[in-house]
Amino acid sequence: MAKKGNKKKSGKKAEQKLIDDAFREKLAAILAETAQDKVTDTKDSPLGAAYRRGPVLMRGSMIPQDNTTGNLIASSHDRHDTDWLHADPWRVMRIQAEFVDGFGALAEVGPAIAVFGSARTEPTDLYYEEAVLTGALLANQGVAVITGGGPGIMEAANRGAALAGGTSIGLAIELPHEEQLNEWVNLGMTFRYFFVRKTMFVKYSSGAIFFPGGFGTLDEMYELLVLVQTHKVANMPMVLFGKEYWSGLMNWTQSILAERGMIDELDTSLVVLTDDPEEAVRVALSTTKLNKPKKSYL
Repeated sequence: MAKKGNKKKSGKKAEQKLIDDAFREKLAAILAETAQDKVTDTKDSPLGAAYRRGPVLMRGSMIPQDNTTGNLIASSHDRHDTDWLHADPWRVMRIQAEFVDGFGALAEVGPAIAVFGSARTEPTDLYYEEAVLTGALLANQGVAVITGGGPGIMEAANRGAALAGGTSIGLAIELPHEEQLNEWVNLGMTFRYFFVRKTMFVKYSSGAIFFPGGFGTLDEMYELLVLVQTHKVANMPMVLFGKEYWSGLMNWTQSILAERGMIDELDTSLVVLTDDPEEAVRVALSTTKLNKPKKSYL
């Protein structure tokens, strides 16, 4: 695994650590073993065969076991669009149906943290590895991980959660130039509308961790910031992972936005910068009511 140039200070008490060295070593070993495994066919995912109920994808333990529910699962190939669906009244019905599907798929996931970041981050990148560890840490606390379901950072966080035996959720978006759900998702859904997808992130996440990313990551970050700033959403801890990447933006936020009175001085404290996956998880979970922590399956 790639290593940082500067070693982290070891001033924390051992009992405060969310993950021990043995867990790190096992995770690193599994990552090394699976580094060359690039699955392109969903039926060959490391998590097993994919099942679909409309736009909802399920793998592994997330697949319903009862026959009645199983019989309702239909292939997405059976769905065909026709011209009349594009009229505004029918578009409203499609939007409503997408909300219903999303609420139905995520209603019982329990506590969850959203992880955002670039789809272009390569598996050899340090941020990819840190996102894998972050996903594993969250799963080890009994918390579901929700991502955009794509490659890069999203895949990494899903991968860590899945390897740790946790719930690994992907909320993808229909785009002509983007891949569909990555192979480490065990509960996923593909959305047609960005605003429906964003609603699912906000409704079912109690915290958010933002790894380096582009316009999409910035859009998701600022949307959450506005919701918290305007008190439309309460108690949503936000973490920016990667001080080198985010410090310029935060310096501009302080020196320009805050000093010119465009935002309140207190608004600059709505996010926490860190380079430490454990700190990122602690902050993100600071307002989350946890279930009994899961034991790692690694």
